[in-house]
Amino acid sequence: MIVSPFLIFTLIVVVLAVLIVYAGIKTVPQGEQWTVERFGRYTRTLESGLRVIVPFIDRIGRRISIMEQVLDVPPQTVITKDNAAVIADGVVFFRVHDTARAAYQVQHLQEAIVNLTTTNLRSVIGSMDLDDTLSKRAEINETLMAIIDEATNPWGVKIMRIEIRDLRMSDDLQAAMNLQMTAERRRRASVTEANGLREAEILKAQGQKEGEILRAQGMREAAFLEAEARERAAEADAKATEMVSRAIAAGDIQAVQFFLGQKYVEALQAIGTSSNSKLVLMPLEAAGITGAIAGVGELVKAMGNPPKA
Repeated sequence: MIVSPFLIFTLIVVVLAVLIVYAGIKTVPQGEQWTVERFGRYTRTLESGLRVIVPFIDRIGRRISIMEQVLDVPPQTVITKDNAAVIADGVVFFRVHDTARAAYQVQHLQEAIVNLTTTNLRSVIGSMDLDDTLSKRAEINETLMAIIDEATNPWGVKIMRIEIRDLRMSDDLQAAMNLQMTAERRRRASVTEANGLREAEILKAQGQKEGEILRAQGMREAAFLEAEARERAAEADAKATEMVSRAIAAGDIQAVQFFLGQKYVEALQAIGTSSNSKLVLMPLEAAGITGAIAGVGELVKAMGNPPKA
């Protein structure tokens, strides 16, 4: 069977057309951007989807992912400001926002970001004391993110987050810190106990002081009341004496008899309540008492009214 040259030519043209179409049509996956180079020079960036380039003249340069990516920062020994050695590692989250710069402004983008983070991590932790390093991770993260984001901006990269994943100390340093923490807790316990004892003694002394004050106030009030009672009793006796004196001067014998009888009864009561042995020889019957009082009254009356010459 003889094949005509025209048919052969047609087949060759079709094959070439297919190859040309295949070489000019590109399918860019979602989440990626491709750079186009013409004779080795960057011309444009292909977005995701079906795209067309000039075959055999244009070619795909770099395939860059624009999704957020994660990089591990390897563990490294860092010396703090107070000369303590800690082992730190972390993670970096970044995203490419300018494909052309990420492709042509830096070589080995991910490696460059890791190295940049490592060096700045040493600088940031090296400017802090050990206690601040262990307690201020958020501050370290923010400082690192600001520095790395500014440094990678010319590369078309946006740093989303930087997280310090782990901070470890050497075994010797960890043991020393444990001893220090134990001593600090014991010191705080001793201080707390001493403060408790001091407050208890203060409260006890205040209670005793208040008790003494109240006791003294009670004694003072009791003495005042007793003095007042004595004063009133003395005033009453004075008034009674004055009344008796006025009665005597006026010749009122009954008042004198009442006064003398009262004093007589009080004297007998005092003698009766005494604990000493006693022998009383006086008229104790009621008639004798009345007679004695009457006699005294008559004597007073006689003295108050002397006989006329």
